[in-house]
Amino acid sequence: MEFSVSIRNLVHNYGKTKALRGIDLDLPSNCTIGLIGPDGVGKSTLLSLIVGVKKIQNGSVQVLGRDISKGSVRDELSHDIAFMPQGLGHNLYPTLSIYENIDFHARLYGLRGKYKHQRIVQLMQATNLASFSDRPAGKLSGGMKQKLSLCCALVHSPKLLVLDEPTTGVDPLSRQQFWELVENIRSNSGDMTVLVSTAYIDEAEQFEYLVAMDDGQVLVAEKTADVLADGGYSTLEEKYISLLPPEKQTNPDRIQKSPLQIDLKEPLVMEAKDLTKKFGNFTAVNDVDFEIHKGEIFGFLGANGCGKSTTMKMLTGLVEPTSGTAYLLGHEIDPNDISTRKRVGYMSQSFSLYEELTVHENLLLHARLYEMGSKEGKKAIEQALRDYQLSEVANTKPSDLPLGIRQRLQLAAAILHSPDVLILDEPTSGVDPAARDMFWEQLIHLSRDKQMTIFVSTHFMNEAERCDRISLMNQGEVLAMGTPQELIDSKGAENLEQAFIQYLIEAQASNEKDSVAHSEDFEMIAAPEKPKKSFNPYGAFSLIQTFAIREGKELLRDKIRLFFAVFGPIFLMVGASLGISFDIHDIKFSVLDQDRTTESRALVERFEGSPYFINIPEISNISQVQEVIKAGKARLVINISEGFGQQLLRGERPEINFVIDGAVPFFASNIRGYIEGILNDYVQERLSTLPIDLSLPFNIEPRYVYNQDFKSIYSITPGMIMMALMMVPAVMTALGVVREKEIGSIMNLYGSPASKLEFLIGKQLPYVTVSFVSFFVMVALAYFVLGVPIRGNLFAMALGALLMIFASTSFGLLVSCFMSSQVAAIFATAILGLIPSLNYSGLLFPVSNLTGAAAIVARAFPTSWYQLISIGAFTKGLSFSHFILPYLALMGFTTVYLTVASLFLKKQEK
Repeated sequence: MEFSVSIRNLVHNYGKTKALRGIDLDLPSNCTIGLIGPDGVGKSTLLSLIVGVKKIQNGSVQVLGRDISKGSVRDELSHDIAFMPQGLGHNLYPTLSIYENIDFHARLYGLRGKYKHQRIVQLMQATNLASFSDRPAGKLSGGMKQKLSLCCALVHSPKLLVLDEPTTGVDPLSRQQFWELVENIRSNSGDMTVLVSTAYIDEAEQFEYLVAMDDGQVLVAEKTADVLADGGYSTLEEKYISLLPPEKQTNPDRIQKSPLQIDLKEPLVMEAKDLTKKFGNFTAVNDVDFEIHKGEIFGFLGANGCGKSTTMKMLTGLVEPTSGTAYLLGHEIDPNDISTRKRVGYMSQSFSLYEELTVHENLLLHARLYEMGSKEGKKAIEQALRDYQLSEVANTKPSDLPLGIRQRLQLAAAILHSPDVLILDEPTSGVDPAARDMFWEQLIHLSRDKQMTIFVSTHFMNEAERCDRISLMNQGEVLAMGTPQELIDSKGAENLEQAFIQYLIEAQASNEKDSVAHSEDFEMIAAPEKPKKSFNPYGAFSLIQTFAIREGKELLRDKIRLFFAVFGPIFLMVGASLGISFDIHDIKFSVLDQDRTTESRALVERFEGSPYFINIPEISNISQVQEVIKAGKARLVINISEGFGQQLLRGERPEINFVIDGAVPFFASNIRGYIEGILNDYVQERLSTLPIDLSLPFNIEPRYVYNQDFKSIYSITPGMIMMALMMVPAVMTALGVVREKEIGSIMNLYGSPASKLEFLIGKQLPYVTVSFVSFFVMVALAYFVLGVPIRGNLFAMALGALLMIFASTSFGLLVSCFMSSQVAAIFATAILGLIPSLNYSGLLFPVSNLTGAAAIVARAFPTSWYQLISIGAFTKGLSFSHFILPYLALMGFTTVYLTVASLFLKKQEK
């Protein structure tokens, strides 16, 4: 038998957590294979290792007969493997249209010209996306994103299609259409193997082959029909539960709830009237109405993004409604109504307790937040630990607990203060069936025995059937409301899922613009024959161009990023050039003239006539000298002692006391220089009045070669252009790469034939282009607005700027390889770039004056080299021949940064 995947002794760990425990597995070819199990059992890890996006730690994996651990093999097999990662639309780019997303993936795998266009059109027609080809992926519904992701995965006609939980969180109709579409495409392709992981165990019944997993191990790997026949189980979920260890097994049939007895005289616990919430132009919840009675379990059933979580947050006061009213426990929702909020327990969709605290400490914190007394809190914590079987893990941190126990901990915390209302937002998402059943046993106990009103959202049909009443939601609107059986009967359906599908079909039919064809309309046209002489994807920088075009489109459509990329350097240059000045004028000084002679007045007049000083009223006694300096009224006080004039006329050396404000040493040093200059002139003038000739045989007159006006703006502006070209492009490029890591689209690199260097250069080029345009705008503003002359060769300076931008963007790419969040990327790039750019570039201190480590740092960073070009072209009149060494240095920095970045950027996860 030919196997598509063959695995031997596969082990994979995340620190101390064992994800896969010595798996041996053979998967057949040319069939559909289902991989089932709850979150955390190792499904995603196994699939990632099979497609080569994770690095194999121990064991071997053969895919399509070849060893996937070898880099060269992975690149070759990438044309035969397609991977759709977990998470809705993680292989998509939100600002790109449907056509552009598929086109990017097609280019990534070397499709070009007429064949590429035909393939894209056929896939869009098969999925009924052709009429929405210009719509951005970020504005698609969950079902449409699902189909677009599939188109991107199928565009290069793979032999092995791997789908990691592709239907999690989408509505039943979209799930049904998706699987019909996959089967239609597979039957038309002839030799495609489809490997799918799913959290919906009932979905796996349609697959030909089944692999069940738990705790990193394979429980069974056989034909699905054989698995169901073994033991005579009616459903796959029952069979899966029977395969689990005894401590994880449970019987769903034992979960019984008594009929709800509603007392109509009791006031409503929760009520919503025309409840609406809009985020900008997007309506998340639209005119929702419902009433919930005491002790009732009321369910919200719908896909991710349908408005369930937003509605719940409005009911808890976490989100303010745009319009409509909501009542909780007889009071209109008010975020400041603390007394009402204390009567509510809330459990969010994601884990919201503190990972740093133990189970007991989390419960203790929760008790204190709700102002429970020490005895009351202690008793409630002990009771919660017993009821929810948490006693044995009381001193364990949540990060070390399985998902099911973490969910029990959250529920224990939510009901610790005995609330009247319990709001649960998808509390069992990703939990195994046994843990889910145990969770629902607790909910039924709280509802029936403690008369607690429970409002729960879910996208599991079997959970919805356990609610007293449910509300079916789609795109922010309530489609129907009633008991599960009432909804089933209203559509004459066999079960709740079929009833929900009928409601969705009716809702979509009423909105033709967003309707999608029923699966019967799907028809996969055979792919056109590939041209014999296709374009070589590895030649003429085609993959670099592919990444550059996509990044450029994203940048142009992201107005905020584009604004900072273009105008960030401009604002930095203009603001800093106008705000930073080393020109010291109008220094306030005061005089304590105790001599009052012609000679003393002549000296004071010298200071008054200087453009650097401004005289303020004189002081009258010595005690005022320190007061004037301390108060900041003057930066200089001239104390002329009594007898100054007589001593000067007698040819003696009279003393003058100059008191300088030394709080800022730079200014104090300049003031001292000004004083020495004025005294020099004063002495020369006094000597010229004597009857003897004391003049020198030569005159010394200082002249500034390049900056005759001695204006600091002529040096600050070129320096700020250097700073702008270093900081902004580096930060923007680092964000561009880290952003892909955060949204998950970096998977497109992991599974593609593109090299890391091609990816990095492609990401870099759009930011180089934008920054180069920004450079010319800065030069124009410097010349026409700030009045800074360009005495050298503009084109020589532009070439230097281009090389500097390549160096700074390469630096940003290097930093991004070590960062996993955009916030960290901003801070790391800014700090690592700012210090050497400011202190060691020649902006504040000449590089030639630096010694030791400071001199090494200066020469080991590109800013000091570009500063030579910027200053030289602006003020010194230099041209190409003078910049040969800086040009070579900047090219060297680009080469080194890109090379190191390509070494540290991983094309496989650990």
